[in-house]
Amino acid sequence: MIHIVYMSRAVHPLSDKDLQALLDQCRRDNAERHVTGVLFYSHGKIAQLIEGEAHILEPLFEVISRDGRHSNVVKLIDKPIATRSFAEWSMAFHPLEAAGFETLEGFLRPDHLPETPSTMSIADATLVDLVRLAVFGPGATPAAPEPAHA
Repeated sequence: MIHIVYMSRAVHPLSDKDLQALLDQCRRDNAERHVTGVLFYSHGKIAQLIEGEAHILEPLFEVISRDGRHSNVVKLIDKPIATRSFAEWSMAFHPLEAAGFETLEGFLRPDHLPETPSTMSIADATLVDLVRLAVFGPGATPAAPEPAHA
């Protein structure tokens, strides 16, 4: 199994409708391919971590890198992993309009992003945190764990 991390720039700003369509497409296609990961989007910046079998991810990344919805695709990581860090596909999104955000099922608010999974190596976790910072800026930090109830 491998994971690939890349960053890119949206050719045009993605509307809420565009983002929902992208989420739906990713969930459908990734479920068929047993691909998991996370995609961050904010103000035209895109970053994605995908994980799965190499024979599936390598050609998938080639398709992603040629997708006309983004440009300047830069692969940051392409390496073997022992276990998946993201059990299910999810997307993070910084809303253009806060009121419309709640309708985007499956997106994560930048101020409520999950912590970087403990299953990742320190180097990969650091890179994912740097990607998160590059996309969302210094104000977006991982959500604090919920307190345990007695």
